[in-house]
Amino acid sequence: MTTAKEARTSKTRPSKANRLIAETSPYLLQHAYNPVDWHAWGPEALKKSKSSDKPILLSIGYSACHWCHVMEKESFENKEIAEFMNEHFVPVKVDREERPDLDEIYMKSVQLMTGHGGWPMTVFLTPDLKPFFGGTYYPPEDRHGLPGFKRLLTVLAQTWREQRDKLNTSADELTNYMSLINELEPSESVPDYKVIETCLEKMSKHFDQTYGGFGGAPKFPQTFTLSLAMHYAAPGSPADEEMRETCLEIVRTTLDRMAYGGMNDQIGGGFARYSVDRYWRVPHFEKMLYDNATLSRAYLEGYQLVGRKYWLDVARETLDFVVRELRTEEGAFYSSLDADSEGEEGKFYAWRPEEIVEILGQADGNWLNEVYSVSKIGSFEHGTSVLMLAGSPEALAEKYKITEDALWERLLPLRQKLLAARAGRTRPGRDEKVLTSWNSLMISSFVDGYCVLKDDSYLKVACDAANFILNTLCVKGRLLRTWGKGKAKLNGYLDDYSYFLQALLDLASVDFNPLWLIKAKEIGDTMIKHFWDETAGGFFYTSDDHEVLINRTKSFYDSSTPSGTSVATDTLLRLSEITGVDTYRSKAEQVFKLYAQHGEKAPDQFANLLCSLDRFLSPKTEIVLVADSDRKDWRDFVHLIHSYYLPNSTIIFKDAPSESAKAKEKKKSTKASSWLADSPLLNGRTVIGSKPTVYICNNFTCDKPLTDLAEIAMKLKMLSGQ
Repeated sequence: MTTAKEARTSKTRPSKANRLIAETSPYLLQHAYNPVDWHAWGPEALKKSKSSDKPILLSIGYSACHWCHVMEKESFENKEIAEFMNEHFVPVKVDREERPDLDEIYMKSVQLMTGHGGWPMTVFLTPDLKPFFGGTYYPPEDRHGLPGFKRLLTVLAQTWREQRDKLNTSADELTNYMSLINELEPSESVPDYKVIETCLEKMSKHFDQTYGGFGGAPKFPQTFTLSLAMHYAAPGSPADEEMRETCLEIVRTTLDRMAYGGMNDQIGGGFARYSVDRYWRVPHFEKMLYDNATLSRAYLEGYQLVGRKYWLDVARETLDFVVRELRTEEGAFYSSLDADSEGEEGKFYAWRPEEIVEILGQADGNWLNEVYSVSKIGSFEHGTSVLMLAGSPEALAEKYKITEDALWERLLPLRQKLLAARAGRTRPGRDEKVLTSWNSLMISSFVDGYCVLKDDSYLKVACDAANFILNTLCVKGRLLRTWGKGKAKLNGYLDDYSYFLQALLDLASVDFNPLWLIKAKEIGDTMIKHFWDETAGGFFYTSDDHEVLINRTKSFYDSSTPSGTSVATDTLLRLSEITGVDTYRSKAEQVFKLYAQHGEKAPDQFANLLCSLDRFLSPKTEIVLVADSDRKDWRDFVHLIHSYYLPNSTIIFKDAPSESAKAKEKKKSTKASSWLADSPLLNGRTVIGSKPTVYICNNFTCDKPLTDLAEIAMKLKMLSGQ
């Protein structure tokens, strides 16, 4: 089986590699044999820019980016263009996934200069790192209304020589303006539910009632807006009936339509990055770890809320795809699969009807072509189709006069045959770096998968990945950003800390190992120490001992991943309830005062923070399961507790070992775990009659300890409003 990356690297290439050959990022290594004299970002490149008095040509992209590959082939492998770059600039190549701090700073500059952004990103910097010109993809010659890269380089090199003062003035003004963006005036008080409702009302106006999602093409899976809609669709929310129904429609239509479409890999599981059309029909084919983490969680939570079984199947197939194609031998997760194979975007995933008939036979092949909308016209100009359901499972079952279960039973072996046949094609390249933040999002999703799908293997997957981070990417209590080729490196960012803290708390909600809570508090305290802004409040994106850049930004906007600030805030609220430490809650309050009111202006960019605000404003629900972890029956209690949609609850477990086990455990006790004994949620909580025991408190009122599953179910049903 050949991958696209192997196919690319097997081509004839220069005998001499450039400096990038020493890097661990697959994206940087893809450029290691370009004739461009690339540098990785670091002291050597920055010093060379100053000593040679040459501007830096900063090129930022990522491994799965289709147009990054196009620009490499057209320009960076072009000897004439490369020689001009080497003579007049200091070329620096950056993987945006390794260095999101640089990406955030210079993407903002490109957006301010051009009104839009994207990758590949091309930015020209003065030797003191201030941007003076930038854009995204440039063709080698003028076309499509874009200036040719060769001509652009020539003009900028001449301007640098002849109009230096003008460029420096422009760079100074832009840099100063970028610094002002972080300066926000906080509200006097924490915003109330009205901010959330205003946000949802605005988003509902952009909701596509027919095909789900928001806006037109291209259409992205805005999972954080879906999550906020789920919060307000829940029966116990403060929303009125009309708002609740609107939110339910947003959730139902969007989750269904995304799952029916070509963005969902119908035979292999997993979601592509986004749809190029309004209908979720044709995807941009790269598969990112973070999308599959957030989307699998959305489908699982959607099932908890609505009870639609089809969504369970979608979530299961997504998680299984991640295990099959993105899990490392060490138990962590790789970052992505490319959009391209054999130089063609989506070729690996597309089918002709006659191919399917040849594999499955005439009757089954024609039937499957109908079910998955495969035709001679095709989804693309070259006549191939991306598989997508021709209707809802209910409608298809009715059309073929069978039950839904029978529909899937017939499709399963046929899909497996197609998957096996597809495995023989040249596979898309895989970005084999491990990122702490994205792995942490995936851990949380596998925890949800274990809870809702009742599959013990998913909990093991989550624990393995968490232990990999603790053992490999956590050094002396500090997190590193990335691991590849056996090497961990780069300071962790706010999202690395906040996402991992979230993952640890999620593990503590399903597993008795006290390590998860012990490490959660350590990571939370470290995050506050190194990222909190003691002057203005809020979290910086980089730590206080990070490399000094032209701007120390704050991460408060959601993008394809939740903002580091929103996740940090939510986890601090959870830590406050578990530990009883008010400092965590007070810092969350400061964040809400600083940012929450901006949700009204940009609801799609603050949805995850508004989910945290909903937690802050809602009555507290605290659930503690106390049991002997050596017994088997406690798992029934886990799955029952997590079968209800309770988005603002805090759930933790406490091990109550037998006397002999206590004696062994006493020898292993550590000072670091001493705070657990004083936790207001754990202190004094014991098993009743040696049975697994559940303690439920709501809005500062606690019920009697419960050991009967039926009684617990009745209480949880009442709390969830179901």
